[in-house]
Amino acid sequence: MRADARKNRDHLLAAAGTAITEQGVDVSMRDIARRADVGLATLLRHFPTREALLDALLRTSFEELTAKADTLEKSSSPGDALAAWLRDCVAWTTEFRGAITLMAAAIEDTESALHASCVTLRAAGARLLTRAQDVGAARTDIDGADLFALVAALAWLGDQPSLAPRADHLFDVVAGTILTAPGRANPA
Repeated sequence: MRADARKNRDHLLAAAGTAITEQGVDVSMRDIARRADVGLATLLRHFPTREALLDALLRTSFEELTAKADTLEKSSSPGDALAAWLRDCVAWTTEFRGAITLMAAAIEDTESALHASCVTLRAAGARLLTRAQDVGAARTDIDGADLFALVAALAWLGDQPSLAPRADHLFDVVAGTILTAPGRANPA
């Protein structure tokens, strides 16, 4: 891709990210184009469908969260790495309002453009969970699918205006339930 085309694409993704953060994943394509100060046709040339746009936007974030898991795995104790990644993952899914619904559907739908990215993200969390379990820092009766479901539940709390003020406290409760004392410096 040419440098100017990459710059335009990145600008559109930034505008989409801001719009989704503020209005949720159902924001209109027209609103995204308007935020990017381009015509709808320009947006559709880069991203012909909403799913194509969301895939490009979310895939980048999934890759960042997967890379974060790799970094934490090398730099932190198993329990701390899992807690930090879990907090980052929940924060991201809460930031992109409505994304968790897409993620939960995509993990089961092999035809979804988001499926591979969601599977990779779940595998990164599962790897951190297994590492923490191996040293006694996490419960052994949950797996990566359970962890992904807990991320979804915690993100859903953050999406609910009446429950959002309790989301951090409930994150700590859930993290404290998943993680045990050995190999862990603090609850979250």
